Amino acid sequence: MPGYSQDKQALGRRLRRIEGQIRGLQRMVAEDVYCIDVLTQISAATRALESVALELLEDHLGHCVAEAIAQGGPEADAKVHEARQAIERLVRS
Repeated sequence: MPGYSQDKQALGRRLRRIEGQIRGLQRMVAEDVYCIDVLTQISAATRALESVALELLEDHLGHCVAEAIAQGGPEADAKVHEARQAIERLVRS
């Protein structure tokens, strides 16, 4: 079971809100809104996605990785490596 299972509804609401932001961006571009205003909204949507990503990462570390470490063995090493790779992807984006 994923670590975010308890917050699944709230997570879904946040993602739907971000989806609405993206649709708003499409409308802004279609309506030739001033470039800086579009960029400002892109920045807001990006921050919102990053916030969701960080929350998911926190849940993953606190649930999946912590559980694997408690059990030990190669699964623990694999989960830590997987988490490190996820963090690297977030930092690069």
